[in-house]
Amino acid sequence: RFVRGWFQFVSTPSQTNTGAPDTMTNTDTPDNVPADANESCPGTDADEAGTRPGCAGCPNQNACATAPKGVDPDVVAVAERLKDVKHKILVLSGKGGVGKSTFASQLAYGLASDPEKDVGLLDIDICGPSAPIMFAAEGQDVHKSASGWQPVYVAENLAVMSIGFLLPNPDDAVIWRGPRKNGLIKQFLKDTEWGELDFLVVDAPPGTSDEHLSIVQYLKQAGISGALIVTTPQEIAMADVRKELSFCKKVGVPVLGVVENMSGLKVGLEKVGFLTGSADADGDTDNKDSLTNSKALSDKIKAVIEAHCVSLGHDPKSACVEVDVFSATRGGAEKMCADHGVPFLGKVPLDPSIALAGEKGQSLFDASTNQSPSFQAVKRVVDGVRKALEA
Repeated sequence: RFVRGWFQFVSTPSQTNTGAPDTMTNTDTPDNVPADANESCPGTDADEAGTRPGCAGCPNQNACATAPKGVDPDVVAVAERLKDVKHKILVLSGKGGVGKSTFASQLAYGLASDPEKDVGLLDIDICGPSAPIMFAAEGQDVHKSASGWQPVYVAENLAVMSIGFLLPNPDDAVIWRGPRKNGLIKQFLKDTEWGELDFLVVDAPPGTSDEHLSIVQYLKQAGISGALIVTTPQEIAMADVRKELSFCKKVGVPVLGVVENMSGLKVGLEKVGFLTGSADADGDTDNKDSLTNSKALSDKIKAVIEAHCVSLGHDPKSACVEVDVFSATRGGAEKMCADHGVPFLGKVPLDPSIALAGEKGQSLFDASTNQSPSFQAVKRVVDGVRKALEA
């Protein structure tokens, strides 16, 4: 029996609150009180969170009102369902577009590259699921049995669950408010039959809102091993990633480490072309001579570089071009980690091979794809996560 298009949701009645919002003035706040909360905040896990008159106007009001609170029997049910999952890893980023889902998928692939380990990936990005594409599993169905929902197995030891497998049309927009998102996340955790897993990777959407509060609350008893934070070097991304670090601190989620993704462009020499100033990359007829000259220029430059590699005793195929695309104007992720006292797991260049692997749903850890210039950088991050979990 297929589950596609079949949902069951738990809705929270809307609350109408009155009263002027209070301004948060104290800096020494409890772990369950967000830094930007109103002064009279009862705490995110209180039964009245989001519904008290003093909650009116708080930016977290809707998230608190719809998130599970108190002694929720569903939290106990989730813990029972996941009792055989050793490590639960959240992949987070305060900013979208930094390669978080790409890294979540390659982390799962990397952990599953050990045939002795069983790995699952749960995609809780309800409005923008990426897992079906990144695991080459588009069109796959989730089956419902007496024991629960069966995840989609993309390898013998790698299972995936995503709303992308449940949509009748993958191009349909998911236009949901918090209660419906929370309901589906809870159902994923309660009903998915993962079995025994060494690692469960949870790919969360950007931000610090509904989905994040829900996953933390529902996994309260099951336990979260830690979070991998993904950022890019520029301040426009790290400004939001610092908020994610603050979120983890507030809700008590250990940070396994931070990875600086897209840290410069790195392209193998065989894929690089050199253009003259007048060459048109679109190949207009008027510029055919310029393009021909540019190809000749590229061949000469590559020949010089390859000869130089040989003279130094290096394999010419290992030569690559590096370009600083997103400048770390304020020290990058490494400085941010030092400032916040969290582990820095390394830098991963912006590599077309990684993007192509995501598009094709391929693992960088397969023998056919691990010749990417950035493979070793990705592997170091995966090894760093594994080492942090074993510590």
